[in-house]
Amino acid sequence: MQNTDKIKVVTESGQSLEVLVTSISAEAIWVLIGEGPHSSKCKLEPTRNGLAYAGSIMGREIIYQRSVKNVREELAQKGQGGASHRWKR
Repeated sequence: MQNTDKIKVVTESGQSLEVLVTSISAEAIWVLIGEGPHSSKCKLEPTRNGLAYAGSIMGREIIYQRSVKNVREELAQKGQGGASHRWKR
């Protein structure tokens, strides 16, 4: 079964992309950018102030504009607590 949970990230040029989430916790969010054999995995980590998650793919920065607090709350609502959650691909 394939996961369909997606989030919107923003590139440094302001372009908005919808990416597939493969693993999520308050400490890191792993996303898959692209489809098929040309896809790439990227780790988004909290920014210093905890107001967003940022990562780099092929030399370009991408940002998920949700705070660590918001992600923790969403995980708690889904019953995942603070534990990392991995989806099967």
